[in-house]
Amino acid sequence: MRKNIRSIIVQGALVFFLVTACTPAGNNPTSSEAAAAEDPAVEQESAGDLETVEPSPTQEPEVEETAAVADEINETEAPRKDTPTWFDIPMVDVRTGESFTINDYRDKVVLVEMLAMWCPKCLNQQIEVKALHERLEGEDDFISIGLDIDINEDAQDLKTYVENNQFDWLYAIAPVEVAREISELYGAQFLNPPSTPILVIDKGGEVHLMNFGIKTADVLFNFVAPFLAE
Repeated sequence: MRKNIRSIIVQGALVFFLVTACTPAGNNPTSSEAAAAEDPAVEQESAGDLETVEPSPTQEPEVEETAAVADEINETEAPRKDTPTWFDIPMVDVRTGESFTINDYRDKVVLVEMLAMWCPKCLNQQIEVKALHERLEGEDDFISIGLDIDINEDAQDLKTYVENNQFDWLYAIAPVEVAREISELYGAQFLNPPSTPILVIDKGGEVHLMNFGIKTADVLFNFVAPFLAE
């Protein structure tokens, strides 16, 4: 009887040993897995440790705002180079009563003739200027101005003079400060009407002086044409 019991015990121990030895190692839970199985909070914490932190997106440049500033800069008119003070002094067209300045006609070619109503040479020169206007008919970039530099003549008489001679461009009594600066910059002869002084202002604001004496329409045209072509 004892022998049978001993045999049963030995057989049982042998079976246990065989079962334990044949069990795969991967099926044995680790201590952390066992802990996770017993406590769900442990599993959540472990999963949280594996989460990837997303980087903050790079801020996009404010393209629209930058473009708006660029457009504003481009729309700003480029300043004209320094011009004489008399370009900004208001004068009054005796034909219309409207005020104007030389700088109102920037980007145009402006012919300025100094004259007096009592001067016959001035009248002859204006007739040549009239012929020039007829030759340049339709040329929007050309402006002509007659400046009366005799301080004893007035706007009403000049208006009558212009209308009687059918001159249809700008005419004004030159303000004292305009006449003074013209003399200082270009010489006293520009205040001598019989010299028929004429100057031409190009589209860039530069002043070009013509020779004294009566200039024909052809001479005037040949002088201003290159500036109109710029």
